[in-house]
Amino acid sequence: MSKALIIIDIQNDYFENGAMELKGSLQASENAKQILEKFRTENLPIVHVQHVSLAPESFFFLPGTNGQEIQDNVKPIEGEKVITKYYPNSFRETDLLEHLKSQQITELVFVGMMTQMCIDATVRAAKDFEFDCKVIGDATATRDLEINGVQVKATDVQTAFLAGLSFFYAEIKNTKEYLSL
Repeated sequence: MSKALIIIDIQNDYFENGAMELKGSLQASENAKQILEKFRTENLPIVHVQHVSLAPESFFFLPGTNGQEIQDNVKPIEGEKVITKYYPNSFRETDLLEHLKSQQITELVFVGMMTQMCIDATVRAAKDFEFDCKVIGDATATRDLEINGVQVKATDVQTAFLAGLSFFYAEIKNTKEYLSL
């Protein structure tokens, strides 16, 4: 079984003073950095996914802005694949699937942001493409949400989406657990 790390949207707009600050984004990026370092040390494939927003109503991840840049903790180095995406699902209208298949990858380890959007959409799609998926829960982050006047705290959003993914789509681990494997 060949595995790859998929780092999704750990970009400056999700951090303090960014256009869409998430709860716990710094800690999540620090955990993602530990996972990234493990993959680099073991010389395993790494894919960085960077969202660029082209929608007219967008206010974050705008092309050419510092906010759309990949955050320093997980900056790609030479030789690491970087995929630009325009939708929550990292497979949609990108070469991610072809890239993974060309390397005979069967297992994906996910870190990144936002848990309820791009992590959720990409992990579900990956499972549909028959990849074995693991999500490092404490290396992901989200934000408070609102639906029909009801406020949902980021911790509840995070817990609910990771629990939903754990039912069928992915094995959920924390950084310490994963690094001890």
